Amino acid sequence: MSVPPQIQAQLLQLQQLQQQLQMILMQKQGVETELKESQKALEELEKSDYEYVYILIGGLFIKRKKDEIIKELKDKIETLELRLKTLSKQEEKLKEKLKEFQEKLQSIMQPSAQ
Repeated sequence: MSVPPQIQAQLLQLQQLQQQLQMILMQKQGVETELKESQKALEELEKSDYEYVYILIGGLFIKRKKDEIIKELKDKIETLELRLKTLSKQEEKLKEKLKEFQEKLQSIMQPSAQ
């Protein structure tokens, strides 16, 4: 039994949507990890009594003012939170689209199964 071209095209689009969702989820996981690390670093820096701290840049430790690093981390956290919000919205939209597509595909395939 061969699959009609219309259904083949629908299956291909469904597969592409699933791949897009997987990519979004991987990006989201990476952003979440980076956000947690940045929040932890900020928390530790704010506890510190030192005026200067060392940060690792390209394999070198560089001495910097703690206040500058705190400001940079807060900016980075804000950017990561925005990115996470955007990725979450994209994830929800793709999930909705996937669900609609699956329902459409099922409705196309059911008459041919009878």
